[in-house]
Amino acid sequence: MAAVGILNLVVLVAIYNDWYLRHFEDISTLYDRIAGYGLGGSTMALFGRVGGGIFTKCADVGADLVGKVEENMAEDSPYNPATIADNVGDNVGDVAGMGSDLFGSFAESTCAALVVCSTSGSFYFHPAALYYPIMVSALSLVACLLVTLLAAFFTEKFDDLNGVQRTLKNQLVYSTLLLVPVLFLASQLCLPSRLVGLAGDNGFSFRRPYQAWLCTVFGLVSGLIVGLYTEYYTSHTYAPTKELA
Repeated sequence: MAAVGILNLVVLVAIYNDWYLRHFEDISTLYDRIAGYGLGGSTMALFGRVGGGIFTKCADVGADLVGKVEENMAEDSPYNPATIADNVGDNVGDVAGMGSDLFGSFAESTCAALVVCSTSGSFYFHPAALYYPIMVSALSLVACLLVTLLAAFFTEKFDDLNGVQRTLKNQLVYSTLLLVPVLFLASQLCLPSRLVGLAGDNGFSFRRPYQAWLCTVFGLVSGLIVGLYTEYYTSHTYAPTKELA
């Protein structure tokens, strides 16, 4: 759903860009309109998460409580009619709900980046610059797919919970390392040799493309640090959770 959201955004930007360049001169007005796509994505994600995620997850938990806890039945036992609700909750909650979150997050963040970038004069002199925020989101999705394939086919078997945790942590690290050089190439291809920014009463200020790339790198590293800290303080294999238990 995230990939479809980015594709829809690219098509929308292409259509609006052609129409606005023929009728208006201020391209920032165009991206104020594009922000409405992010609002629509948020609204869709709200109903997808609440209607398709929370309610079905309640059915999932209720089925487990009735079957496994009260009646001592096995997981997905054919003797438990609530197994149907259990499977629906697993699929709808984990697919539609999570997919809605991803779609909403990618649509909103990419639209926000486009709105911010449209205030730069670089858009008027280097039209390819408008694709940089979209390239960041699109290349991130490709990197996630590649790292997921790496984890599925080229890592150790998931014999125990520790193996699963190590694989998930490796995915986080590998995706970050992969995106650092890839996004640098994207910045060099999409952004001009000098970025034009507003500097108040002093006229224009100029920045290099690698500074925009550094912003994405700081975000990548911050996300990696947050993920590692979260694992340390919530995983049962580390001291904080063991002491609490």
